[in-house]
Amino acid sequence: MNVIKASRQFEDWLAHRTDIIKKDLRLKHTNMKEGVFPFLRATFYRWAQIWPQVCPELAKAPHVLAVGDLHIENFGTWRDGEGRLIWGVNDFDEAHPMAYTNDLVRLAVSAHLASQLGHLPLKHKDICDSVLEGYREALRKGGSPFVLEEENDWLRSVALSELRDPVHFWAKMDALPTVKTDVPLSAIDAIEHLMPVRDIDYRLKHRVAGLGSLGHARYVAIAEWHGGKIAREAKAWWPLHATGPLPAKGLPIFSIR
Repeated sequence: MNVIKASRQFEDWLAHRTDIIKKDLRLKHTNMKEGVFPFLRATFYRWAQIWPQVCPELAKAPHVLAVGDLHIENFGTWRDGEGRLIWGVNDFDEAHPMAYTNDLVRLAVSAHLASQLGHLPLKHKDICDSVLEGYREALRKGGSPFVLEEENDWLRSVALSELRDPVHFWAKMDALPTVKTDVPLSAIDAIEHLMPVRDIDYRLKHRVAGLGSLGHARYVAIAEWHGGKIAREAKAWWPLHATGPLPAKGLPIFSIR
């Protein structure tokens, strides 16, 4: 099966499980054509098909709860329950029990592609050595994310750079188009569940982001809370490895953050 047929079958499979925004899906197809790295990001479903064929021995490695769709742009920052700035993997849409080698190889492949494009000043061997060294060190320490409050100075500087300026962030969020169509109740429930209080007034915006999930409905609620703005996002989602009966159309699963 070639990639075109695989993509069509995956999108048809997905469309039977959740509503698809065709305009965003066309944008995804356009982005996939721009280069091999965006193509890798957008096509984990294809990776899942050919990974056991291309790397049969590695695919037989012990299974763990893997990230699945792991690449160098699936890392970011967030605040934990104590308000500390944390850095680590921030996309678990395709998390599933699979060979632990899947994450290592896919991360290394994405880094190799970034290096070829001049975005990462590392040699291929150095990339693989660094990934393996980091993985072993994380296992020794229990696999915790990086807390950026006391250590990891250079990473904290990157996380708090001008590109992360909250003024710029909220200007970008405010500029998102207002949702003018009906929003699934499951999305509303998901968003309101994460709000700090009940019955808070918020504005619903439509957001286009990512590559693998382009085409999925994505809603952002923006509200004022105790002197500042807060945002909650709901994204239509269906696990790539899911089985069982189809859900009722119009009642998609929404991941929230």
